[in-house]
Amino acid sequence: MYNYVYTSDVKEQCVVRKGCDHGPAPIPEEGKWVKSKQITDISALSHGIGWCAPQQGACKLTLNVKEGVIEEALVETIGCSGMTHSAAMAAEILQGKTILEALNTDLVCDAINVAMREIFKQLVYGRSQTAFSEGGLPIGSSLDDLGKGLRSQVGTMFATKVKGPRYLEMAEGYVLKVALDNNDEICGYQYVNLGKMMDAIKKGVDPKQAYESCIGKYGRFDDAPKHIDPRKE
Repeated sequence: MYNYVYTSDVKEQCVVRKGCDHGPAPIPEEGKWVKSKQITDISALSHGIGWCAPQQGACKLTLNVKEGVIEEALVETIGCSGMTHSAAMAAEILQGKTILEALNTDLVCDAINVAMREIFKQLVYGRSQTAFSEGGLPIGSSLDDLGKGLRSQVGTMFATKVKGPRYLEMAEGYVLKVALDNNDEICGYQYVNLGKMMDAIKKGVDPKQAYESCIGKYGRFDDAPKHIDPRKE
């Protein structure tokens, strides 16, 4: 117990009892309304986005928390080579900690620390992906965001005023060719799904066959009068 020290002004005051004591407002949490008073009252799966001080990179952090403890962590980073190694360390640090411990632990990279701060607010305010999902989601559910091949969904586009836009990577995969219509405007693209391709190669499929079988198209690619390599042309 704390040995509280009171000022003389407070000591001389009489007691006035408060009339209401209804506790905290309930938050939606895995299909229930919970009055959260302890860290162990928090169970949810949510996401947080963070950035470093020079804003050279960003982190998306996904945590699956059960009774205050991080049971699952997915750390995705972009834009900074050093950040990927920081993410590897953060993945080892995060699981098994309470969300309060994780909030007050150095997660190596500013962007990951900021992501932890942002996701903490999501979790304790009840703004989670599982707010109204009875029982929440099983541990391992964050991998569903990655899709087949377990690769982060990345969009990479480049553009200049003099030469216009180039699609380099879409959610479907690595862009091989961009289709242009008669006005030289983009009307489609061809891509290879690297996650599916690597899965096939690991199963023993010939790399060339695996590559060709994982190529897809979007838009009016086949009908376009012109196709360009967005990395060279």
